[in-house]
Amino acid sequence: MYNSKITGLGYYVPDNIVTNADLTKMMDTSDEWIQERTGIQERRWIVEGSEDTSSVMGAKASRIAIERAGLTKDDIDFIIFATLSPDYYFPGGGVQLQEMLDLKTVGALDVRNQCSGFVYSLSVADQFIKTGMYKNILVVGAEFHSGGLDKTDRGRGVTVIFGDGAGAAILSRCEDNNKGILSSHLFSEGKHAQELTVISPSIKHWVPAILAANDESDESYFPYMNGTFVFKHAVVRFSEAIVAGLQANSLQASDINMLIPHQANLRISQFVQKKFGLRDDQVYNNIMKYGNTTAASIIIALSEAWEKGKIKDNDIVVLAAFGSGFTWGSVIIRW
Repeated sequence: MYNSKITGLGYYVPDNIVTNADLTKMMDTSDEWIQERTGIQERRWIVEGSEDTSSVMGAKASRIAIERAGLTKDDIDFIIFATLSPDYYFPGGGVQLQEMLDLKTVGALDVRNQCSGFVYSLSVADQFIKTGMYKNILVVGAEFHSGGLDKTDRGRGVTVIFGDGAGAAILSRCEDNNKGILSSHLFSEGKHAQELTVISPSIKHWVPAILAANDESDESYFPYMNGTFVFKHAVVRFSEAIVAGLQANSLQASDINMLIPHQANLRISQFVQKKFGLRDDQVYNNIMKYGNTTAASIIIALSEAWEKGKIKDNDIVVLAAFGSGFTWGSVIIRW
């Protein structure tokens, strides 16, 4: 059985920076309120009229990752694309990436696991490579949140959190069993699905809602989050996923060289960091700059950390995520 390792990383975020001060012009909020609760100072939002979409941003990040892996587009065997904000209701963004990148007629799989999307996608890619089915898989996480947020006082508790962006990784076959992805661990608990959700559009609500004259009081199109409930579950599930990964590989928290948590809330990351006794240089956070980019957040943070030289050969890197579903998981990597 083969092993898999990340051979190329890349990310793309829109140029348009939206600060907390900018948000105060749209809704009744403040920089102090946002930073105290989330740690976010600014985020990137696509400008209306821009060419950028989830798929377009994903393609931009992918080109960087493919080049850094020392590959060409013809070396890509398969695509896995994670997003909650696809360009179309269907088809999914994976086939759009295949067309935009001018790839061969390779398979394209779409993953809809929201904040855990990249962890789930990486796990699926790892299994494909381990069995020998594919050699180089393009794994992408991308989100275009800003087009679907309620930018009024009604939505301020959620809207201030989210940003746009995309990241990409190339997962390649590796002959060295001591390098690459050591294990992945995935979980879900659907009974809490409605605590963090977007109800519409869906087949059930989609057509009737469109046919009914736009009802401004209808909130089902906008994200809903029971923030306190989600926070309490997140700190528990993050920890459980990390412990599962460490135990599976006979590792201790002290063996972690770099933890890349999903960038949901800086307070969650700080709580987890403290629980595992990790130093600031053992955890990478960038939510301050980009907000929560959901499926893109881990891969953007991983790409940045690698670019800055914070991840070195043989480091134990832990990726951990928790989000809507509820779904959560971890991936343990020896770099």
